[in-house]
Amino acid sequence: MTRTSTCIYHFFVLSWYIFLNFYISQQGEDPRKSTVFLNGGQWKYLTFLNLLLQALFYGVACLEDVLKRAKGKKDIKFITAFRDLLFTTLAFPISAFVFLSFWILFLYDRELVYPKALDGIFPVWLNHAMHTSILPFSLAEVILRPHCYPLKKKGLTLLAVASLAYVSRVLWIYSETGTWVYPVFAKLSPVGLAAFFSLSYIFSVGIYLFGEKLNHWKWGDRMQPRKKRK
Repeated sequence: MTRTSTCIYHFFVLSWYIFLNFYISQQGEDPRKSTVFLNGGQWKYLTFLNLLLQALFYGVACLEDVLKRAKGKKDIKFITAFRDLLFTTLAFPISAFVFLSFWILFLYDRELVYPKALDGIFPVWLNHAMHTSILPFSLAEVILRPHCYPLKKKGLTLLAVASLAYVSRVLWIYSETGTWVYPVFAKLSPVGLAAFFSLSYIFSVGIYLFGEKLNHWKWGDRMQPRKKRK
């Protein structure tokens, strides 16, 4: 894909995520839908945090596209490095995690993650926009643009920090309100919760490593992390 086409694609996806974030932000004004956002607001859900994250990433990608055309590659190394770090450690792993974890639980027992009652509140297209289209967009980004992965220690540390921050927020909301963000958590014992969160992080690490392998398969050794010289 040419540089212009990639720029147009990034702008299209950015516009889509901006629209989704704006649309969802307006749903709190509906009395029926506002109940979903009680005890923590919309940002208690990883799904909505992911939509904001994707909008941020594609915003950076669009900025990098524009600056690259205006200034050239040498003057925007920081923006390019930040774009790659954001995508490899957060945007790709989290979008894939949301897609896979949601649909696995949904197909097993939808009441654990997206109760049937929500069908009368949120339209079907919005459910797929939040939980289905996110992965194809991320996979397309891998195919269309090479991304330089950081050293594994750095990448997995950032992913661990993000995971710990979200788990801490989930636990804090429960301690303050007595309600769990997702119904599945209410079904688990303290030991079960610890195992669930641990397995979720291991799962996200697997996704991270898969993304790195996929990037290497498409773009080769030139996009592998650079080791520091001793």
